[in-house]
Amino acid sequence: MSLLARPLRAAVCLVAVLSGCLAAVPVADADGTGCRPAGRPLRYVVAFDRGTSEDSADAQVEAACGHPTGYYPQIAVAVVTSGDPDFAGHIGLDRAFSAQATRLAAQRATGDPVRPQPARAELRLSDPARVPAADLSGEQWDMRVVDATWAHQVSEGSRDVVVGVLDSGVDPHHPDLAGALDPADSAGCLTGVADPRPEAWQPTTSVHGTHVAGIIAAADDGKGVTGVAPGVRIASVKVIDDRGYADPEAAVCGLMWSAAHHFPVTNSSWFVNPWSLSCVRGDDRGVVHEVLARAVEYATSAGTLNVAAATNEAVDLTPSARSGVRAPSAAKCEALPAGLRDVVAVSAVGTDRVKAGYSSYGLGVVDVTAPGGEAGRCVVSTVPGGYGPLCGTSMAAPHVAGVLALLKSAHPSMGPAALRRTLETRATPMPCPDDYDLTGDGTQDAYCAGYDSYNGFYGHGMVDALAAVTPPAKGLPNPAR
Repeated sequence: MSLLARPLRAAVCLVAVLSGCLAAVPVADADGTGCRPAGRPLRYVVAFDRGTSEDSADAQVEAACGHPTGYYPQIAVAVVTSGDPDFAGHIGLDRAFSAQATRLAAQRATGDPVRPQPARAELRLSDPARVPAADLSGEQWDMRVVDATWAHQVSEGSRDVVVGVLDSGVDPHHPDLAGALDPADSAGCLTGVADPRPEAWQPTTSVHGTHVAGIIAAADDGKGVTGVAPGVRIASVKVIDDRGYADPEAAVCGLMWSAAHHFPVTNSSWFVNPWSLSCVRGDDRGVVHEVLARAVEYATSAGTLNVAAATNEAVDLTPSARSGVRAPSAAKCEALPAGLRDVVAVSAVGTDRVKAGYSSYGLGVVDVTAPGGEAGRCVVSTVPGGYGPLCGTSMAAPHVAGVLALLKSAHPSMGPAALRRTLETRATPMPCPDDYDLTGDGTQDAYCAGYDSYNGFYGHGMVDALAAVTPPAKGLPNPAR
């Protein structure tokens, strides 16, 4: 039994015992139907006992006034829609969650009018003839930090390796990405059920996914930028919607699609919504933690290693040994999916190779670090129509995904555990800074726990692309050091 799944599974079993293991049955309303449709249907993610068949899950959902739209039998997680405001209560509050309902409730609680949030302005995909052809490699300080420039003299990666870019969509027409993007492995997951149509996985309002994709695999063609692993392929798996939300059901869908398509590496430069912060009081993340933990655990068992950004909230994610909550605060600080055991969590550094002020951190959570940039010196990569700079742990994580892609290319037989172990052992250790007073006011802005070769700011250290493609005993000299 997975330790990640125990707390919620115990609660689900208790519900099953109290109900006699029967499907949930709502109390009948005035007209005897037992359901109270009220407005537009909302989407839910539901965790069932492991081993629950699809027929049994569907029967329980329908008895609770819901409509099943998707089911992942490998992890016993369903995607459901319901117009009944009491659906979660019928099926079990400890196994159903709706990001949409939570956002509406938050609007009501603050007194804001409940109306759809306006979507972002729609963007235009690249016209290859209009994308600037200037060589921007001189601006790619980040590639030099991770030794990608030297690694490319040994290997640029294998076309047999596909990296899943779980994000806001990837521009298929950008000349630096068109050769790497695999449409057959791409899908949109915004509804919680994979949709392979191009319009479902292409970006519509956000440049984020295209920027992340370029850091991983932009072509080494003397134009624009070059990615960490320009020889590998990528797949666009859209999990971030037009309002910038990554809902739990979309995340589960993306992870399950990646496992089904045997991506050895995926990148998740996001954290699940609707929360705006990683620190949440109470246990309102139980269902979300459970379904994501199951999806990550399954994907890992299927051969997929997920890389995730540690978030940009400057939060200490270190759990206490006893309660899993950072002491002395009662707030639970957990970045999902980065905080899950099987995920490679990445913090960000600036050009000075010191933890960026925005980067979250935590001993036992952060595994490695990579360039994310700071204000005034961000990471330049592909965006629809050209190139642009962005800063964040969102930019740090794909550097790690790219290094893992190079490592997988050099060692095709390596599975997730071996890839992770090799990534960590070949990283360059980075000790805690002696002084972390970023504002100069005499106060430390964060505290780095640990020791030189493993600590809360940098984990095992800076990832190294050159070390990924050369045997340790025959490592090539690096003139940059």
